[in-house]
Amino acid sequence: MLISDDLAQLLDILPDFIKHPLEVHTNRKLLIEVVMDLGRKPEARFPDGPEYLSSKIITWQDLDYSIKRIGNFSGDNRSGIERTLHRISSIKNRQGSIIGLTCRVGRAVLGTISIIRDLLDKNPSILLLGKPGVGKTTAIREIARVLADEMEKRVVIIDTSNEIAGDGDIPHPAIGRARRMQVSRPELQHQVMIEAVENHMPEVIIIDEIGTELEALAARTIAERGVQLVGTAHGNYLESLIKNPILSDLIGGIQYVTLGDDEAKRRGSQKSILERKASSAFQVAIEIHDRHSWIVHESVGQAVDQLLQGTNLWVQQRKLLSDGSIIIKCQKYIPMNFVSNSSFYNPKINIKNSESTDFNVNLVNPRISSSFCRTKSQVQWHNISSITNTSKAIIHNIISVYLYVYYINISQVQVIINSLHLSIIVTRDIMQADIILALRSNFKHNTKLKQIAKSKQILIYTIHSATSANIKRALTKMLNISKISTCNWDFLCKNRTVTELRALIETRIAIEKIVNRKKQSVELLPKNVDLRKLQHQLINVYNLRCRSFGEEPNRRLKIYSD
Repeated sequence: MLISDDLAQLLDILPDFIKHPLEVHTNRKLLIEVVMDLGRKPEARFPDGPEYLSSKIITWQDLDYSIKRIGNFSGDNRSGIERTLHRISSIKNRQGSIIGLTCRVGRAVLGTISIIRDLLDKNPSILLLGKPGVGKTTAIREIARVLADEMEKRVVIIDTSNEIAGDGDIPHPAIGRARRMQVSRPELQHQVMIEAVENHMPEVIIIDEIGTELEALAARTIAERGVQLVGTAHGNYLESLIKNPILSDLIGGIQYVTLGDDEAKRRGSQKSILERKASSAFQVAIEIHDRHSWIVHESVGQAVDQLLQGTNLWVQQRKLLSDGSIIIKCQKYIPMNFVSNSSFYNPKINIKNSESTDFNVNLVNPRISSSFCRTKSQVQWHNISSITNTSKAIIHNIISVYLYVYYINISQVQVIINSLHLSIIVTRDIMQADIILALRSNFKHNTKLKQIAKSKQILIYTIHSATSANIKRALTKMLNISKISTCNWDFLCKNRTVTELRALIETRIAIEKIVNRKKQSVELLPKNVDLRKLQHQLINVYNLRCRSFGEEPNRRLKIYSD
């Protein structure tokens, strides 16, 4: 990464007793901000904590010294230094006199968005979430440069506080060829957003800190006009937007819906539930928990629906390592009921304690977005010599059949699945389902469910009555048609090395999730001759054809669907 901070120009506006300690400070390149409060000692804030710069107390004269060297403060009490990205914010007393300054260091970090570079190629509208100071503005500044320079798009930045492109009339070079529209007063930001679309024909609009209902409404209007949006909002997690009545319009808006008795019984929910009102203004939401670890929701609408319904949610955790490589892990969160207002999940706890999927992410997993599967990054295996119980559970979730039950007692179905040890997972989300099991008399009149099943290519099984024998017969037939392997998986994986386990898991997932279920041929990742022989043995168990092609070391197997 290349970092440009123009730190010397920020230090020049500070009194000497503050400036000199910073000039010789060993961590000055990591400086976040300098705080000057009347009657207190000056304080510098670093990532590892604050520290005092001098024992001298800040006086009126010290504040006046700095104020005279910067531009005028705008309506949001912010100012800057011309042609830099630094931001100076003021604290005023009741009489309007400035009694404190927060001098934040602005940095242009080239390469900071390589962690999501593949997403930009798909042209989605992207919303960045995170607490103040986590790096949202730095990220969208670099996104603006990449879109304008590397992808040659017409980019317009709505710069309310001159924080994205710097203070002054000439924007900072960090935004590249992107154009910048300044906002005279913060409360007029939504008007400038609409003006940009009407007057300047942008392909992309960049907005920092969407915080009011009018700005959220303007963002929806821009999205409906077909313009790509990249914006930021305060909030650590996606569900914080759902709970925020002002910003919930960014993700489609939330409304209470009263269900009929039959529908509530079918869903297994209360009669009064929360649902999304409309499509989201943003297709992708990114939670920035720290500068090098991001959580990506590639389908905001689907993620919001799952959070509201309390169903399982798959997300990506992307990490940027010091050597420039990127690790992508698939994490599964199980949110609590939204209506209860309890916390859905704690990503920090889950990410730390849960085990990531132990296979190369190049395989197509229906529970994971397509671009995530196409990435060349690999999930790393750490310190395992055999498949752990957690790994078995994760693999089971991936290769199992997802079943949606309609007008049949879910508990009864689950008991039969458990008693027979079937590889079937019951889901309440029809969008996750591979198969629908329904009562024939109730299903034949439900045209909406038939349309969904047809559009999503979901297999439908109907039974005449909900007896245990009928349900058991239907479940067994599902697995026979889906060709779930009956081989002893534990025996096959016994005493295997990590590399061999990875090759076997890759092959099994490819067969059961793509070849058998989707009737598509699939290419496996390149492997050496010994691993290919091992994969070939497993393919024979499924009575499928395969062949090797390519040159070493990129020689690989292709599995045919017929």
